[in-house]
Amino acid sequence: MSKKLLKKLSEVNGVPGNEYLVANLIKDEIKDLVTEVKQDNLGSVIGHKKGNGPNILIGGHMDEVGLMVKSITKEGFIKFQTLGGWYSQVMLAQEWQIITKKGVIIGVTGSKPPHIIPLEQRKQAAKIEDMYLDIGVKNKEEAVELGIEPGNMVTPLQEFKELGNKNYLLGKAWDNRIGSAVVIEVLNNLKNEKLNNNLFGAFTVQEEVGLRGAKTTSYMVEPKIAFAIDTGLGNDVPGSVSEEQTLGNGPQILLFDGGLVAHRGLREFVINVAKELEIPYQEGVINGGRTDAGEMHLAHHGAAALSICIPTRYMHSHTSIIHYEDYLNTVKLMTEVIKRLDEKTVNEILFK
Repeated sequence: MSKKLLKKLSEVNGVPGNEYLVANLIKDEIKDLVTEVKQDNLGSVIGHKKGNGPNILIGGHMDEVGLMVKSITKEGFIKFQTLGGWYSQVMLAQEWQIITKKGVIIGVTGSKPPHIIPLEQRKQAAKIEDMYLDIGVKNKEEAVELGIEPGNMVTPLQEFKELGNKNYLLGKAWDNRIGSAVVIEVLNNLKNEKLNNNLFGAFTVQEEVGLRGAKTTSYMVEPKIAFAIDTGLGNDVPGSVSEEQTLGNGPQILLFDGGLVAHRGLREFVINVAKELEIPYQEGVINGGRTDAGEMHLAHHGAAALSICIPTRYMHSHTSIIHYEDYLNTVKLMTEVIKRLDEKTVNEILFK
């Protein structure tokens, strides 16, 4: 397992509805790891490793929070639509990259200097609808000549970096390229294994705008067991209560989130595997969000589903931080879990 994969996945651009660059990268990564690679009609990528037994789905979504160009003012400033949940305070004075047919254009979110902001206004949160991107042109005509047009994808401009302790990794799009990376590594670990199940590794689209790719993908796969690998809360910072949501303490096996109450039997099974192999884990919750498991468990006759999350600081910003050991332990845990899922075990989980 290499940080090179994490760097590639973090830095590639793909907002909801424009995941094609990520999809192309992932298809190239998994083509030799699975029996076949296919896509649903929304663009989600599915790597299928054929085996004998129940259908097992493990997925991570490809999209990242970002923006879409909505219009260009006559002065050449860019008005935008957010894609995914943004907190306005993290958006001001940030650099962005606009992906056009002619290339990448750099812009910055305009921000008034405090000198001209009345004292009372400084206490108020900036409104996203008032924001704009400054790309450094004189007028609308110059912006159009550069290739700017409505519908252009806009993503944070941020390089992958190792921090002071090399296990702490800074980057954009950890939500949820880290989940995509886990799925790739699990497929790689199992490429020469003869599984007693039918494994599907999915890379879904449009999670940040409503778990849309997870819905179509799970209907194609029709899993009995489904895992969503995503980012979780990293609350081990000043002013927060960690509640066992700490970087470096292992993957979070969620009790619940906004779209799923974890299947009791599956959750117990995964925890028992972690204990058997002495893999560190945390029991986390997400009160204000959902993962793809929220749709995965509802397809056809339903599936036992679980969200496995990697704690992440500063989600939905330009500068999120994860811990490399959490990533490695998530890969190890999910590899070993999938090895053990045969017809008998799955039936015991489902009908316990």
